[in-house]
Amino acid sequence: MKTLLLARHAKSDWGDPALADHDRPLNARGRRDAPVMARRLRDEGIRLTHIVASTALRARSTADEYAAAYGIEVADEPLLYAASARSILAVAANLPDDADIAMLVGHNPGMQDAVAELTGDFVEFPTCAIAECAIEVGSWAELIEGSGRMLRLRVPGDA
Repeated sequence: MKTLLLARHAKSDWGDPALADHDRPLNARGRRDAPVMARRLRDEGIRLTHIVASTALRARSTADEYAAAYGIEVADEPLLYAASARSILAVAANLPDDADIAMLVGHNPGMQDAVAELTGDFVEFPTCAIAECAIEVGSWAELIEGSGRMLRLRVPGDA
C-alpha cells in the first residue's frame, strides 16, 4: 500500500501585479500556515519520505517547509505547474517505489480534481490543504483513476 498526500500551496501574495504568476511568493498567512501544517503532519506521525513540487515559487516555498520538517529534499516537477488532474496522477505514477508515503505540492483546480479522480471524493481544497489518500498498490506505476480512498483532508485551522 502507498499513501499519497496531495497538497495545495499556501496562500500567495498578489501585491505586485508586475510579477508573473509563476513568481508569486507566499503572503504572511502562507508563511505562517505552511510550517504549521508541516509540523502537524510530522507530529501526527506521518512518515513522509518523498516530496515533489511545482516549480512555481509559492508551491516550492510551501514544499520547502514540509521538507525542512522532515529533513528531506524536494524534487522539482515543472509538469505540476497549472497541471490537470490527469497530469498530477501521471506524476504520482512515476514516483519511486521505495517512497511509501509521498507528497505532491501544486495548485488548484488541479489538486482538487486529482483528489476526485483518485478517490471519487469531491472536496473543497483551500490553500495549504492536504488530502491524505491510501492507494492499494504495490507500485506507484499501478496508480489509476479510482484506485485510492480518502483518509483525511487537513486544512489550516482545523486542528
